[in-house]
Amino acid sequence: MRILLLEDEPEMASALCSALRSRDAVVDHMVTLADAEEATKAVIYDVILLDRQVPDGDGLSLIPRLRANGVSAPVIILTARGQLDDRIDGLDTGADDYLVKPFAIEELLARLRAVMRRPGDVRAEVVNLGRMSYDFGCREAHVAGHRLELPRRELLVFETLARRIGRTVQRHMLEEAVYGFEDDIQSNSLDAHISRLRRKLIAADAGLEIHPVRGVGYLMKQTS
Repeated sequence: MRILLLEDEPEMASALCSALRSRDAVVDHMVTLADAEEATKAVIYDVILLDRQVPDGDGLSLIPRLRANGVSAPVIILTARGQLDDRIDGLDTGADDYLVKPFAIEELLARLRAVMRRPGDVRAEVVNLGRMSYDFGCREAHVAGHRLELPRRELLVFETLARRIGRTVQRHMLEEAVYGFEDDIQSNSLDAHISRLRRKLIAADAGLEIHPVRGVGYLMKQTS
């Protein structure tokens, strides 16, 4: 899951980024509306978290611009402005949810799961790929009843390939799914993650193969 976080309070931003990343999310943190809007033009996000009070305006003002630009990711407002009128304004402007500070990280995670479960989102479903069962909601993989443990970045690679099973996924799409703007990406880092993932799928007899497509990216397919 790749998340855009618009939050200008350093301690809050640090705590949220740390909590979300520890739960396998890739988080891009922005402080201004202008930077957040530019980020959505470069990357496809799964969820957007917006503070209302940022240096260059009200986070709500970004939502209509995002929709006009074709950004369909669900938006959750995170704000100290918790009056009834504030919440109504947020939802009427197009936010998918509205969470008032202070809040427990567990509640935010529950809200994230809720917006990701909405109709049309395959990521919340359990799918069978080869001899593997994968739950996009709780992010667990099982082969023959045994859980296959995957570190964070291998898991992100797997999910990106699994969503496009049988189709070539371009390298830049995999990098966007695995790395945030602040990550230091070595030239062969992605290939190393994919190589380890491939070996684990083979060792588990998962019925899945990952193939490089020269000059383009990678392809995951089911074996007979």
